[in-house]
Amino acid sequence: MKSINNAYAGLSGNYLFSEVARRVSAFKARRPETEVISLGIGDVSQPLAPAVISALHKAVDEMARPETFRGYGPEQGYAFLREAILRHDFLPRGVNVSAEEIFISDGAKSDIGNFQELFGEDAVVALTDPVYPVYEDSNAMSGRAGTFRNGRWSRLVYLPCTRANGFQPELPETRPDVIYLCSPNNPTGTVLDRESLTSWVNYARQQECLILFDAAYESFLRDDSLPHSIYEIPGADEVAVEFRSLSKTAGFTGLRCGYAVVPEKISARTADGRTLKLHDMWLRRQCTKYNGCPYIVQRAAEAVFLPETRQQLDAALSVYRKNADLMLDAFRRMGLSAFGGVHSPYVWLQTPENMPSWSFFDLMLEKAAVVCTPGVGFGASGEGYARFTAFNSPENTVKALERLEKAL
Repeated sequence: MKSINNAYAGLSGNYLFSEVARRVSAFKARRPETEVISLGIGDVSQPLAPAVISALHKAVDEMARPETFRGYGPEQGYAFLREAILRHDFLPRGVNVSAEEIFISDGAKSDIGNFQELFGEDAVVALTDPVYPVYEDSNAMSGRAGTFRNGRWSRLVYLPCTRANGFQPELPETRPDVIYLCSPNNPTGTVLDRESLTSWVNYARQQECLILFDAAYESFLRDDSLPHSIYEIPGADEVAVEFRSLSKTAGFTGLRCGYAVVPEKISARTADGRTLKLHDMWLRRQCTKYNGCPYIVQRAAEAVFLPETRQQLDAALSVYRKNADLMLDAFRRMGLSAFGGVHSPYVWLQTPENMPSWSFFDLMLEKAAVVCTPGVGFGASGEGYARFTAFNSPENTVKALERLEKAL
């Protein structure tokens, strides 16, 4: 019998969204005539912007000619895309990162899951609860989480985000080495304001921690006073790595493109006391394990940052924002407590009468043929909640809300 990585043995049998899909498939098999509407998984419904499609076509044509054909590209991404990101996302906000600190990838999920490889097994990791499962599971797969009991891992530091604290994580009592933050948050839909984010950066600097900052949903912020990047906070480039994605910003869930910013200033110590730059470590990791995001996808991503594309992208984002507004209004009209949805495509719904999350999921599926995501799947503090996404079409969103209102 072959031996395995024992860290995998402690994982639950199914990834959250795989279990959701399993239950939905079973329902469809029993009731094939019923139309199921998903407000569960965060996949987009609006097509790619015309400028992106045009760039894709042009890049594909380039691949058909010997003089413009591209093979292996640079593992950290083509300079044309990294420089476009710098000009669009950072310089206008007064953020002084460099193009060399930007690494192109196939998505924020991959980067977030892979970045923890740079840390030792004894590193202490803090994460919010509820939390996007990849933060937790990827550390568990590396043997850093301990044992799983009563919905939590023994070696992870949890930062409960509950209604009592406005779903805002509080500074940990136990100093961690690594802190995962997400704003706007998945799943709660809440956001860290400038003051809150400043307190986290100051804490990380004082305690010599590293922040892994997930900004995948920053394009949904409606208030210009809210920070789009952690690097808007002074000193953050000394303690924070930022992850971004084009999946929700530009509908790239099918194309797959994201990026990580790893500042040159961030260092870590080895067991024998040497100091290494995380930037150099990540470059080494990417060069060894990753062959780069496809050229045609990077050309499509470049088009996202053209001034003329902004209006096209805003049209799709506007659809999702309106869907979120509809959900918030409908839930509150039903007398339910709902949070998020203003600066995020996610609405965090408190289940009625303290109903367990999976029971509420099953009820909505059976009575309304509507799919949500059970909050407990994001962590123990998510019990009694469900996440609804604004990414379906406006027609399906309205129809789903009408069904939910009848069912409840």
